[in-house]
Amino acid sequence: MSTAITDSKPTRTPVGPGPAFHRVLNSEFIKFRTLLSTLVLLASTAVVMVGFAALAAWGTGQFADQAARDPEAAAAMAAQGGDLAVSIPTSGVSFAQLILGSLGVLLMSSEFTTGMARSTFAAVPKRLSPFLAKLIVVVASAFLLTAVATYVAGLVSLPIVDNYNLKLDLGSSQSVKLLLVTSIYVAAVAAIGMALGTIVRNSAGGIMSLVGLLFVAPIAFQLIPGDFFKEANKYLPTSTINPMTAVEHVPDTLEAWQAALVLAAWVVVPVAIAMVLLKKRDV
Repeated sequence: MSTAITDSKPTRTPVGPGPAFHRVLNSEFIKFRTLLSTLVLLASTAVVMVGFAALAAWGTGQFADQAARDPEAAAAMAAQGGDLAVSIPTSGVSFAQLILGSLGVLLMSSEFTTGMARSTFAAVPKRLSPFLAKLIVVVASAFLLTAVATYVAGLVSLPIVDNYNLKLDLGSSQSVKLLLVTSIYVAAVAAIGMALGTIVRNSAGGIMSLVGLLFVAPIAFQLIPGDFFKEANKYLPTSTINPMTAVEHVPDTLEAWQAALVLAAWVVVPVAIAMVLLKKRDV
């Protein structure tokens, strides 16, 4: 009687390429727009930007009204130079970068803290696909929200500055430049936040790292004496927006193209580190 000899070596099922990228992108967009916390943060960003623009319009109007009666205030106003009203719509950018940067952190860190990453990477074995899809959604959303909120902030500010006989032209080249550069900057900060969330894998740690980079480091570099810290302060991400939006180059600051390269480096380097760690670490 003969017996059949079978190979007992287990067979490994090859891992397929996974879903197409456009499907992964659609999945990440669905996750993004269906989270209540995401919608709350987006709405908060818009409200903060519009509210601070209205407050800045009132403050600028009061300053201009005082300058018309007080020679000292007029001298202080003249010393600031440029058109004071043109920057009013972007007055809330400091808070917008914090909120949307924190959103970037949360969207990635929550994947690990909730265990959602296991399901995501089981459905999409190529880990970089969902990461890049989420990055596109975050950056595009941050850019569009900032651009729309900035324009709405300008519309809200118009009747306020008109009441003080100040002119705010939302269609001027400088206003459009401010809108675009500010939107790109906030989108870049959101990308940095997402990279930090991937690297740290902890919401509190990622947000604190972002706050340290955007708020603590600039203050510390200004307070610490020495030429090194004065020079290094120019290369922080928060120091790149003014050179890119200035009408003329301000002495002792980066050129506009240098500031753009520095901001790009602040995005590319953390994102690249996050992608490498994402592939090497266990979920």
